[in-house]
Formats: sequence, C-alpha cells, structure tokens
Amino acid sequence: MPDADPHIRVVVLAGGIGSRFWPASTPARPKPLLALASDRPLIRDTVERARRLAPDDRVAILTGAHLAAPILEALPSFDPEQVWIEPEARGTGPVLAWAAHRMHRVDPEAVLVSLHADHRIDPESAFSRLIPRAVALARQEDLLLTIAVPPDRPETGYGYIRTGNTLVSDEGLEAWRVDAFIEKPERTVAESYLRRGYLWNSGIFVLPVSRFLEEIRTHAPELGRHLALLDRREDEAFFEAAPRTSVDEAVMERSGRVGAVRATFEWDDVGSWEALARSRTPDEAGNRLEGQVYAHQARNSIAWAEDGPVVLFDVENLVVVRSNGVTLVTSRRRAPDLKDLLGGLPAWLREGRPDPSEAS
Repeated sequence: MPDADPHIRVVVLAGGIGSRFWPASTPARPKPLLALASDRPLIRDTVERARRLAPDDRVAILTGAHLAAPILEALPSFDPEQVWIEPEARGTGPVLAWAAHRMHRVDPEAVLVSLHADHRIDPESAFSRLIPRAVALARQEDLLLTIAVPPDRPETGYGYIRTGNTLVSDEGLEAWRVDAFIEKPERTVAESYLRRGYLWNSGIFVLPVSRFLEEIRTHAPELGRHLALLDRREDEAFFEAAPRTSVDEAVMERSGRVGAVRATFEWDDVGSWEALARSRTPDEAGNRLEGQVYAHQARNSIAWAEDGPVVLFDVENLVVVRSNGVTLVTSRRRAPDLKDLLGGLPAWLREGRPDPSEAS
C-alpha cells in the first residue's frame, strides 16, 4: 500500500447493536457483522477501506469487549492488539477522545481518520484519493474536518451541514468552513435544505489529534476535565467519569475550527432495512431479495432469508426478515422505526435468545 503520509491513523467505530436490522442483528451478532452493503460483513468492508489509507499497525477497531471475538473471527488476518476495547460504551465523544489521546502519546502530529463500520462507499478509489487530501487540508488549516455528502433525497435520519466561507475549490477537492450542524430535521425542513444546498454530515471525521484534544478542553469542559485521567493511564476511570455524548454534540457543533470537505464518492449510512433498496439490484418487480426467497406477484418489497425459506405472494412494499428463529413482517414505511417495536418485546426475543418458557 502506498503510504505518503506516516501520520495518518485510522479508527473504525464498531459499537452498537444496529436494532433497526432486527432480528438479523442482535447483541451477539450486531450490524457490523452482517453483509448489508456487499457480500462481506460491513466490518470487513470498512477495514479494507481503512487499509487503503494506512498500514495495519495504524488501523484500530474501537469496540466493546463482548464484540472483540466475533469481530476477529470475521477478520482472521487482523492483529488482535489493534482491537481497542472501550471499558464502557459512552458514545463517540469519549471514545474518540480516548483514541486521540492514545495516538498523541505516540505521535503528536497524528491525524485521526474516524470511520463507522456501517457505511457503504462507492467507488472505494475515490474515497482513498480524497481522504489523504482532506488530511493535508486539516493539517494546513489546523481544522477539524467532516466529510460532507451532497444529498439526493430529503432524508430525516441524517444530520445536515450549512457551509460557510470557501477554504478550497479545485478539481477533486472542495471545502468550506462550517456555519452550522443541524440534527435530523422534519421532512418539510429537510426538503428545504435540499433546495438551499445543505449537505449531509457523513460522520467521517479527519481530526489532527493535537487540535482535537485542545478543542475538547476548550469547548467540551465536561469531557475535557477528565483527560487528566488518561494522562495517568487511568482509562477505566476516564470512561466512568466521562459524560455520555457524541463527538458531534460535544465538539463539532461547538468549535469554531470546523470545516467540511465535499465527498467525491457515493455514501450511504446503512441504517435500516430500507438501505437494502439502495445497495441491492432490484428484480423486474422492484423487489430486493437476499437468501432463499421466492417472490410471486410481489412488488417493491425487501426480503432477507438466512434461517429457512421465505415466500412472498401478491404483496407489495413489505419488509420480510427471517433470521435467528424469528420472522419479522412490516411495511417499508415503518421499517426505520423498529426501535419502537423492540421496546415492547420480551428481552429474550429482542436479544435472539431461546424462549425461557420452553426450557426443560
């Protein structure tokens, strides 16, 4: 792998369950282990993406202890030492502060590139060309950068960016100062954002670690005051003391040193079963079918079968999932709202465990 910048260090955020992909996604097999963007688990796609930017000893996966073994099983060639276990899940704010501090001890000039393990990116070649240029810009301007995606629909599940003054505009690289981040608007507001040229916040961040840690101390004192615990290598105490917060809320939305780089690739946050409609090729009736699925007179439906066959007959606009001994049937309209459903289910069913009433 060509490695022009020895200071690029990549982290892959691989926490969370991915409840919007229930019943296929459970605590024992969360979303990053599912093949939702290609024919490989999401975590493998993302690690290969990271390897385009840096060698393996500068790529780390940030996850919980319960996921380390299944992640390594999906990545047999990955160094277990590069799976960094967060002592407690506190959100992207604390875990990226912890990772940046750890990198800063080794290389104060490091630039942290933060990737999520549940994104679909195409083409990969455009991604691997853009990120090093974004790293150079972040270092040159001493800025925290986010990769911003031109929206193609009024998506209500994403955050938006209002850009400000231009930083650079040439072939292959467009960047601006960020005027504002806006979280998950209502549909009519999202429609207006499309008309006004707002961009999606992809959650892919390029963070010079020295600047990032300083911005935490300055703009997120509720988090920054605990960095001294990391100075003393008291990682568990840091996670116990740190507030539960996202890096967006704690730093990116508060700092005045934030920029946005326009994505030159297609990007999708694989956030619900509806994402398969964007990543799978439809049949002649508009269905997206995965696994042992038989569709007859079915239209515009999504079906996922990995635990026995699924048959669709004379239905439309459904999501049907057969996995872990459970069959889910819902409308495509309500599929993004599965969190509402899971809150009312018994824990054993929600978590993919056997029915305790049937135990001998």
